[in-house]
This record gives sequence, C-alpha cells and structure tokens, in this order.
Amino acid sequence: MAQIAEDLFLLLLDNASAQPNLDRPRRERVLAAAVLLDLAYGCRIRPAVAGEPVEAGRLIALAATPVVPDPVADPAFELLRRRPLRPTTAVKRLSRHVEDGISGHLEQTGQIRRVQLGHRQFAWPLTNRERVGHARSALLAALFDRRPPTPATAAIVSLLHAVDGLGALLSLNDRGWRWVHARAGEIASGSWVDEYPTALPEVNLAVTTSAVRQALG
Repeated sequence: MAQIAEDLFLLLLDNASAQPNLDRPRRERVLAAAVLLDLAYGCRIRPAVAGEPVEAGRLIALAATPVVPDPVADPAFELLRRRPLRPTTAVKRLSRHVEDGISGHLEQTGQIRRVQLGHRQFAWPLTNRERVGHARSALLAALFDRRPPTPATAAIVSLLHAVDGLGALLSLNDRGWRWVHARAGEIASGSWVDEYPTALPEVNLAVTTSAVRQALG
C-alpha cells in the first residue's frame, strides 16, 4: 500500500469542499514525490552514491522482490527500472498521472467517492474518517507535541515543508507558524531518524527524502 502518498492525498481532501486543498502544480509534484518515498520505504529504490556506475543522486530501482501489487507505486517502480533518473525528472514524469492513480485506487477500495462538479472537476468526499483521523493526529503530535514522527508522517511533513504547503492542512497565527516551520524544518533535515526506532527502511526513506526534496525546491 502506498501509505505516504495515499495519506497525503486524504489529508489534502479533509476539508469542507472535499477537494484537494493545495494548488494543482504543487499538489502533483508533491504527490509524485510521495509515491517515490513509498518505494524508498519499501526498499525498492534508493539514490545512487559516488563510486557506483550510475551518476550519484539518480534514483535507481533495486532488485525486484515479491511484493503485493500496488497500482499506485508500481508504475513509478517500472519507470525507474527502465533506467535511473534524476529526482527532478522522476517527479516531473510521474506528476502527469499521479493524482488520477491515487484517487482512482482510493475510490476503488471504498475510501473516497467521486462527485463530478463540472468538466474535469471533482470532489472526493471521504467515506470513512478513521484513516485520515489517524494521519492528522500523528502529524499534529509530531509538530506540536514534538513526538517522534512515524516514517509516513515524517515524509509528509518533509514534502509539504519543501513546497511551502503546510498551510493546506493548518490554519495558525504567526506564533503558531513560527513554531511549525521550525519543527517541520527539524523533521525535514532528517532529525526524526534519531527520534524514531530505525532500521534500513527508515534510513533509506530519510536519505531518499533528502534527494527528492531538492527536486521540489
């Protein structure tokens, strides 16, 4: 399951209009980046490092391992399996269809429903608030209570911080924003790896997040 990308999309939908609360250009880029981070957390991709035959920093697909088919993340894996790509290129290519893939899968699995508002304009009301409620609670706890963020929460905060998109989820006064930007910056820097019990998947996620964030700047 593409938890990071799906949770991020559900969080962006969690408002009165049931429409993503972030402009399309930033939304498509950040969702594409989230799909890449789902692959990183599953140890299916990583950035190349100096000394490898691939240019350092390019995202490379690792040896395919038996996994449950994932209609959201698998197309991104196949893209990178064809050849390693710079994060900027991968985000650009994936952003074209990523929202349709995520929304379609969430609709197919009964987590949202699609309501047509006009030509190519839709709302996606949530059918159950339990999942988005957990995701929002984890995000608020990480930002305001300084609890160690889960890997998915750390990834979501890091990506939204990179595109100045936390305002899509939060409404705060100046003092609140100063606090949030400082804490989000800590998480985006990778400090969460020292706060959370980590193993190889978490470390790979943090390293890949750093590479992908640069593609969103």
